[in-house]
Amino acid sequence: MQAQAPSPLFNDPFFQRFFGDRFSFGVPRERVQQSLGSGVIVDAGGLIVTNYHVIKGGDQFKVALNDRREYEAKVVLADERTDLAVLKIDTKGEKLPFLSFKDSDTVEVGDLVLAIGNPFGVGQTVTTGIVSALARTHIGVSDYQFFIQTDAAINPGNSGGALVTTDGKLIGINSAIYSQTGGSVGIGFAIPSNMVRLVVESARNGGHIKRPWTGAQLQAVDAQLASTLGLDRPGGALVQEVYPGGPAARAGLKEGDVIRSVDNHDVDDPQSVRYRFATKGFSGKVTVRYLRDGRSFETQVALEAPPETPPADRTLIKGRNPFTGATVANLSPAVADELGLDALGGKGVVILKIEDDTPAQQIDFQPGDIVVQVGDAKIETVKQLVGATAGTRAQWDFAIRRGDRTFTATVGG
Repeated sequence: MQAQAPSPLFNDPFFQRFFGDRFSFGVPRERVQQSLGSGVIVDAGGLIVTNYHVIKGGDQFKVALNDRREYEAKVVLADERTDLAVLKIDTKGEKLPFLSFKDSDTVEVGDLVLAIGNPFGVGQTVTTGIVSALARTHIGVSDYQFFIQTDAAINPGNSGGALVTTDGKLIGINSAIYSQTGGSVGIGFAIPSNMVRLVVESARNGGHIKRPWTGAQLQAVDAQLASTLGLDRPGGALVQEVYPGGPAARAGLKEGDVIRSVDNHDVDDPQSVRYRFATKGFSGKVTVRYLRDGRSFETQVALEAPPETPPADRTLIKGRNPFTGATVANLSPAVADELGLDALGGKGVVILKIEDDTPAQQIDFQPGDIVVQVGDAKIETVKQLVGATAGTRAQWDFAIRRGDRTFTATVGG
C-alpha cells in the first residue's frame, strides 16, 4: 500500500521551495512523485518557459493547455542559476498562441499587472495587482537575484506562470512568494522578462547559456562600509579584486572603486551588477559609472565570456577512493562562473557534480568544493588529483575548501 501525503499541496515544488519537508507529518516520500506547476508559451512552435524548481528531478513531463489538450514535453534547457527552464512540445505543425516579451526595464512601480497560473491545481486563474517594487536582490532563490515584486495574488501552483502587463505582454515569470502560511499575503516575486528572454534565446541557439562577466570580485556597500569609504550613502558594489587582463582591468577599474551604475541603471549591490551584465549578451560594451577617491568616473567595459584558463580537463574520478563518482575540473574563471563561485584567478581542482550511490556522494561532497590536499600531496590540477587517488590505501586523508572554510577528514580505504 502506498503512503499518501495529507494534501496534494505538499508535493507542489513552489510550496516545498519555502517549507521543505516540514509538513510531511512523518509520512515517507513515495518513490513516484507528481507535482504541478505553471508555464508560459513563448513561441508558436511550442516553446514553453517555466521555473527550474518546477521540473527539477523530473524525468517525464506533460503539458496541459487551457483547452485540455495534453502533450508530452522534453526539456531543452534547465538553468538552476536563474531558476528557469525551457521545454518543447511537438504540436505537429500547429501554431499555438503565445506571449510576446516586453522590456522589463520599462516597468515602473505602480504599474498594473496580471498573474496567470494554476494555483493549487484548480485550473488557469488570473489575478491582478500592481508592481510594488523593483530590483529586489535579497530573496535567495537564485544566483541572479533581481526580482519584480507584485501584490497580485500568487499561490502554490503559480510557480512558472506569467506576470503580464495590461497590454498583454510578458513582463516576468512568477517564481517565489514571501509567506508564513504557504498562501499569498501580497508579496510575490517574478524573474524579469529580460532575463527570461536571454534563457529562451539560449534554448533556441543550442541549449547552452553563456553570460558576460565583469572580471572583478564585488562586495555590497552597506552603511558601515560607506562611512569607511567616505561615501554620502550606502549602495553600489565595491571592487575587491580585479582579474588580470579581464574586462574590468582593461577598462581601468581598480580595487577600491565603487560601481554605481551600469548603462545608466543604478546598481545597489553585486547582484544588480551581475544581472545588468548577464542580460546584455555579448554585443559591444556597457558604460560603467564608478567612484574613486570621492570623484565620479565613467568607463566602457567589454561584454565577453570568462576564459577557461587553464583548460577545464573535466574528469570523472574512478577507482577505490573517497572521490569516486565526482566529476572534477581545473578551476578557471569560466568554471567558477558556471558554479557561481567568486574565484577569479585562484588555482585548484573543483568538484562539478556527484554521481548517485557513489563514495563521493556518501561522504557528502558538493559541487563547488575545491580539493586542497590528498594525503601528503597538494592538489592544483586534475592530473595531480587523478595521480593522488590511484591505487588503494588503508585510509585516505584529504582536505577540501568549501566557501571560506577548509575541512579535513580521514576515511577507511
